[in-house]
Amino acid sequence: MADALKYAINERARFKSELFDFLRIPSVSAKSEHDADTRRAANWLAENLLRSGLKVEVLETPKHPVVLGEWRGAGKDAPTVLIYGHYDVQPAEPLDEWSSPPFEPEVRDGKVFARGSADDKGQIFMHVKALESALADDGTLPVNIVFLAEGEEEIGSPSLVPFVEKHKQRLAADVVVISDSAMFDEGLPSLLFSLRGLAYFELRARTAKTDLHSGAYGGAVPNPATALAQIIASFHNKDGRITIDGFYDDVVAWDEKTRAQIRSLPFDEEDFRKGVGATALNGEKGWSVLERLWIRPTCEVNGFLAGYTGEGAKTVLPAKAMAKVSFRLVPDQRPEKVRKLLEAHLKKVTPPGVEVELLEHHGGLPWKTEVGGKYLEAASVALEEAFGTKPVLQGEGGSIPIVVEFERILHAPALMVGFALPGANMHAPDEWFPMENFEKGIGALLRLYNELGKR
Repeated sequence: MADALKYAINERARFKSELFDFLRIPSVSAKSEHDADTRRAANWLAENLLRSGLKVEVLETPKHPVVLGEWRGAGKDAPTVLIYGHYDVQPAEPLDEWSSPPFEPEVRDGKVFARGSADDKGQIFMHVKALESALADDGTLPVNIVFLAEGEEEIGSPSLVPFVEKHKQRLAADVVVISDSAMFDEGLPSLLFSLRGLAYFELRARTAKTDLHSGAYGGAVPNPATALAQIIASFHNKDGRITIDGFYDDVVAWDEKTRAQIRSLPFDEEDFRKGVGATALNGEKGWSVLERLWIRPTCEVNGFLAGYTGEGAKTVLPAKAMAKVSFRLVPDQRPEKVRKLLEAHLKKVTPPGVEVELLEHHGGLPWKTEVGGKYLEAASVALEEAFGTKPVLQGEGGSIPIVVEFERILHAPALMVGFALPGANMHAPDEWFPMENFEKGIGALLRLYNELGKR
């Protein structure tokens, strides 16, 4: 492993240049106008993996291709590690809020700013370079590798479960390693014990066949924007608790050991508030900020549109209004049940004269793992050696739906080892990734492969 670590250090300038080339490809999976770019990113990644020493294929799905790499040189008796990540990225809008163009990487204060730098191109590319470093100059690894990168994670991974089901024998592994999350703090690595699930919906309210003059019709014809605002307001009570009947029925109570672990973390709520630029914090009463973020379910409005929103005034009574609403779920909540509960709630609270249509975009199951075991121990050793600090255990408020599916289909536990930092603006303007973590993380992954081989 010493030779591999030395190789990674000597080649870090080239690694950085290649990462920037990867980040320049606008692989926005949500927009059909970027379909060619998304495919270009898949081919670029495949070529880089091939040069790193893996056998590589680009396999078709109904939408965006899967990049599948394999190295089986450790032999039948060695463990197999499945590395998962995604090469697609979120849309960059609003573009005017970026300090530099989103697909022109720029380093400022030791951070590379670009869409996908943290989520997930920067992190999955660290694995590519760690594998290259290990296999350079006739090198080897103590584990077999299966590398899977998809291009649909940012749109809910609709093709991935069928793909994994179809290729489950080829993807068989002892453990699934995923780097698509953040460390707890700068210089303080972490390992995840939970992810929240997701149920994402669109609400469409309508009251008339066309927009109307607000003076001639206002006060007599229901306003769908007002109605939708009232509906949304009915989702919570004054204590921040979700008021949809039955919503909490399947929420599993967390054990005191885990809650004590959360309380022990070096977290300052006031620093957190200042860091996000909020004037105040709120949420479900009776729970700390970290508990609200990691182990409690939420309901948030992600978008709202109605009437005239252009420059100047237009006195219009809109005929329709739209809101996008997401629920973050915790064990053992299920997206399909949340939809049924939401439908029942809408029937109860929708005002007369208003039609509301509920559309479902995508969802995913929450994930929870037992704290401890040989894989977490291996990762803990690797991270401590690379960063000089023993990692802490933490939850994650976001969702990676495929984690649960990997465990279900492949019967292999997931190991979540992320290298971004809090405040990295994933999904937001000025997304960034620390170059120090890019370099140290490659060393951490080399050590991780070695530790997994020992176990």
